[in-house]
Parts: sequence; structure tokens; C-alpha cells
Amino acid sequence: MLDTVKDNLVQRTVSAGPRLDRLPISPFHHRILWLIGAGMFLDSFDIYLAGGVLGALSASGWSNMQQNANFLTATFVGMLIGAVMAGVLGDAHGRKFTYQFNLAVFGLASLAGAASPDMLWLIVCRFFMGLGLGAEIVVGYGTIGEFIPPAQRGKWCAYLSLITNSALFLSTLLGYLIIPHLGWRPMFTLVGIGALVIWVLRRNMPESPRWLESKGRGAEAEQILSRLEAEAAVRGVPLPPVEDQAYSPVRNTPMSRLFVPPLLRRTVLGICVQVAINMVIYGFIVWTPTFLMKQGIGLSSSLGYSTLMSLGGPAGALIGVLVADRIGRKNGMIIVSALACVIGYLYSRSGSVEMATGLGFLLFTMTYLLVALGVATYLPELFPTESRMRGNGVCGAAGRLAGIFAPQIVVVVFAAGGIGNVLSVIVGALVLLVVALVTLGIETNQRTLEELDTTRSV
Repeated sequence: MLDTVKDNLVQRTVSAGPRLDRLPISPFHHRILWLIGAGMFLDSFDIYLAGGVLGALSASGWSNMQQNANFLTATFVGMLIGAVMAGVLGDAHGRKFTYQFNLAVFGLASLAGAASPDMLWLIVCRFFMGLGLGAEIVVGYGTIGEFIPPAQRGKWCAYLSLITNSALFLSTLLGYLIIPHLGWRPMFTLVGIGALVIWVLRRNMPESPRWLESKGRGAEAEQILSRLEAEAAVRGVPLPPVEDQAYSPVRNTPMSRLFVPPLLRRTVLGICVQVAINMVIYGFIVWTPTFLMKQGIGLSSSLGYSTLMSLGGPAGALIGVLVADRIGRKNGMIIVSALACVIGYLYSRSGSVEMATGLGFLLFTMTYLLVALGVATYLPELFPTESRMRGNGVCGAAGRLAGIFAPQIVVVVFAAGGIGNVLSVIVGALVLLVVALVTLGIETNQRTLEELDTTRSV
């Protein structure tokens, strides 16, 4: 009885959000960034090695355009299921449990894929890789903001995006260096071994105090918060007083809450963001080496040009670090989407491979700036703590649906009219994103996660 009263008292007084938001940036924040970022880097590496691998499979006769499309579709079916699964597990069992589970899944599946005897086996393995890949993105981006103060949340979420999407360049670079000489199998082997190493390193990563408090596990949240505050005190940084926070009872909200007011509007907006960005990435970017080869450029050269374009991945995320907390998420995404439309139109009319490479770099940059502002930062801010992973997972699953259909659409559209038709589809998706942001969007910049939680007043 006494223990129950004590636990209830801790639940009422822990104030995880205000206590986390008043902490200065410290070595802990850097540790959590790199522990999350390492897994997401490998996640991104695994996704983007598809471009070089599929180009090599086509060139060797091991695969064709339709089988390549099936490979990408299997990836996104897995990622769709993984995104929903991560949302449910992340809100029910915690961020840390879900991290470790999905990391093991895609690491082991990558090793199995490296040993594939034929394309069908590789496609099946890719489905299981997708389960882990879809989950990692949901949990990683959904968690980092729960530890970072609102004044710097956009910057640090963009840092995570920078780490994650730097894999785009490294994946294409290693593909350029490895695939022509050693084949495609070492690419999957690197991912599998790396994932298992990171799984070991992340065993001591702390759980989110915000999530613990939302589940009534105040004593555990208090233990983590006290350790973080002690670390700040050792550095000689005086902490401001904790702002009073009204007691909020534990809320076990169902998935259906995402589809009724007040969260319905945010769910629809998040789905639009994910669908548009995934259409750009998986309807154009992962196909770049294949497009270049179809235009008569050799495998090695196409991988080289794609590598140059892929520098836009980290460039876009780095711009996100600089602007996310200055221009905001909503307005920034509107501006970037409009610029990407213009660049996509010009790319479709480029007259040389050099011009296409330059415009491709700019289009990559705008795309991954959208990822930094939208997927990494904006979407997790839209949902309350007890529904954050499920909201992020539902929106991510919608993006994976777009990823499932995008490769099939590309095959048909490219056959009918070449790269120009493909870019028209991409520009159309970005225009729809701008409309959704203008009509449904809210600005989350510089606001606490608790302040953004509209369900507390319902």
C-alpha cells in the first residue's frame, strides 16, 4: 500500500517534459544522438544501396526492370508493416525495446540477403529487411525530440537527419567502389555486421522519461531525470526552476484516436508529408543509376554520376540544421517544395549529363531538406507522447504505400514517355504537399511538446 502511494506521488510530481526542456545541451544529448543516429545511418545505407545493387543486377542479367520493381515493392511492403508495428510497440513497450528489436531484424535479414542464391530469395530477404527498416525510421525520429529543448529541437532533429542521410552518399560511393569489382553481396554484408555491432552498443541507452511518465512509471522516469540533472550540475550549469505542470493521468489511447478530432487533421497532414516525400525518393532518387543506364551511360559511369548527385543528401540535411529553428517547419517546407518543383521541371529538360548531374544534386538537396524539416522534425511534433509512435507509424505506413506503388508507376510512366513523364509525377506530388501544408498545417517551431498536445484540453 505504501509503495503504491509513493508511486502515485512520483507520477504526479515527475514533470518529465518541463525538466527535460530546461536542461542545457550536454554530453548526454550527444550520446543519445549518436546512439540513435548510428542505427538510422545503417537503416538509410541499407535503403539506398538499392540503386547501385539494382543497376548491377540489371547489367549482369540477374534481374530485369520488373524484378527490380518487385524488389523495391517488397522493401516497402515490409517497411509499411514495420512502421505500423513500430508505432504499436513503441507506444506500448517503449522506445528502447523497439529500437533493439527492429535493429536485430534488419541486420540478420541483410546477412541472409548477402547469401541469396537467386533474385526471388533476395526479394524475400528484402521484405524482412524492410520490416526493420520501417520500424527504425519511426522510432528514431519519433524519440530524439523527446529529449531536446524546444528552442533547439529542430536543429537536433536535423542533425539526426544529417547523420541518417549521409548514408546516401556513402552508400552510393561504396557501391561505386565495390560493386564493379566485388559484386553487390558485400553491400548487404556490411549492413548486417554493422547492425549487430550497434545493437550491442545500444543496450545501455535510456528509455524516454516522457514515455515512462505517460505510462505511470514515474519512479523510473525520476531515476533517469535525476541522473541527467546531476550530469548538468557537475558541469556547473545552474538549472532554472521547473515550471508547474498540471497532473495528467495515464492515458491509454486507442489507435482510433488518430482518426477523430483533434488529431485527425494532423494525421491527414502527416500522411500527405510522407506520401509526397516518398514519391520523390522512391519514384526518382533510387532509380537514378537505372535511368542513366537506360540513357546509354555505362554502369560505372552511372554510379559515379549518381554519387555526385547523392552529395545533396547531407547538403540538404545540413541546411536543415541551419534553418529549422529559424524559418520554422511549415513555411520552410512550403518554400522548399516550390523550389523542388522548379528544379524537377528543369531537370526533365536538361540537355547534357553534366547539367542533369548539377540539377540532380539540387533536387537531392531539396528532397533531403524536406526530410529534415518534415519527417525528422515536424511529424513527431504533431502527436502527443502516448500516441507519438503510432501517429508517426501510421503516417510512415502511408509513405510506404506510396513507396510500394511508386516503382510500379515509374516502370509504366518511364516506358510511356521517359524521364520527363516521371518528373511530372514527382512535381505533381510536391504541389499537393504545398496545398496540404497551406490548408492543414500548423507551426510547431519553438513550442514545447506539451504545448502542442491538443488532446490535453479535450
